Formats: sequence, C-alpha cells, structure tokens
Amino acid sequence: MILSLALAAALSSAPASAAEVSALLHQRTQAFSDAGQQGKGGVMAKYLDDAVVFFNEGGGRAAKADLAQDGPPAPGVDRTITTTDWDCQVHGDVAVTSFVDVVEQGPAGQRQRSRFRSVETWLKEGGEWKMIGSETLALPEDPPAVALDAHTLDEYAGVYEAAADTRLTFAHRGGDLVASLNGGAESVQKAQARDIVFTPGRGATPKVFQRDAAGKVTGLIYLRGGNSLVFKRVG
Repeated sequence: MILSLALAAALSSAPASAAEVSALLHQRTQAFSDAGQQGKGGVMAKYLDDAVVFFNEGGGRAAKADLAQDGPPAPGVDRTITTTDWDCQVHGDVAVTSFVDVVEQGPAGQRQRSRFRSVETWLKEGGEWKMIGSETLALPEDPPAVALDAHTLDEYAGVYEAAADTRLTFAHRGGDLVASLNGGAESVQKAQARDIVFTPGRGATPKVFQRDAAGKVTGLIYLRGGNSLVFKRVG
C-alpha cells in the first residue's frame, strides 16, 4: 500500500510531456481568445504573467492591466473565433506557440471572415504556465479573381523596369498571365479587375498597369504601401 501511494505520487509529479504541454496551451489559447470576444478580461488575466509583452494586430502594445478589464461584447455582433494551424515547441519551462485565429462575424449567409497569425511565449512559473509574450499580425485575404480575355493578357506581356537591377517580365501562357522577377521562377497572376493583377497569397500588394491616352500599356505600379515601386515598360 505504501509502495502504491509512493508510485502514484511520483507519477503525479512527473514532468508533462511536450504533447501534454501543447494540448494544455492549445486549450488555454482558445479559452483566452473566447474570453476576449466575450469581454471577460478577468478570465484573460489569469493566463498572463504580470510583465507580459503583448502586441495586438494593429501594432498596439497592451499591459496585463489593459487586458484584464471586463466589458460587454460588441452589441449585435455574432462573432466567433477558432484557433487553427497550431504548433507548440517546448524548451524546458518555456514554450513557444504559433497559430492562426479564424474570426467570423455577421448574420448567417453574410459572414465576414478574417485571419490572424500569432506567436506567443509561455513560461512555467510555480507549476503554472503563464503567457509572457504575444504578437499578432493580420493575414490579408486575396480578393475574388475575375477572368480576362486573351487580348488583354497579351497587352500585359512584356518587360518592365523599376531600376537597372529590378525587372518584371510578364508572359501570356495558355490561359494564364505569369510573372517573373529578374529572370527568376514564374508565378501565375490573377486579376482583381481589368489592369489590376496580384500574386495568389499576396492580394494586398497588387500590380496596377498604366496606359497612355491611346490605351497602350506603358508601365505598372507595384502597390506595397509606403514602398510602392513604379515600373516603366522597356520591351
């Protein structure tokens, strides 16, 4: 009997496996996100270290005291959040997790969907896992693609130059428009509208073709926020 009790005590105090830590933190991450949608700051606070470094998707920094504030959820917004693409790497008493939160909101049939990538760091303190760092980035969604006629795709084919060492080449192959940078691998381009194309997975940075008064394509602007590039057609 004494031996059995000792064995049970030893097993209960045995370090959790990496898989067990991952499962625990996955559950807590989902609970943390749910609490955030419901305005339950007190629930969020119990998972946070007092000195947590927390950056939201807008780049704003929040302290534990900011996140711990209770408040009602936004009225009339049926919002859900699901933690996906989960990964957890355990290094002793430190664990680094990464995941994608899928947020859906709005009435049935008109749900809006957005995705956010987070990387979080947890530290085991006094036997409890506490979040010590979090950073979230919004993942842009590609716009719906439209089909363009072969003549329009032929108009885009050519070489465009932003600098002597920065060239984009477009070609019409079959039913696709493809692009390559400085002779590198080709990537299929999709059209958001006439004269606006994007690389799938990078819909937030489209390329906008420019035309002269006669309608001839003379160049393009590669929209990249404050780092947009202007290309002139050179061939």
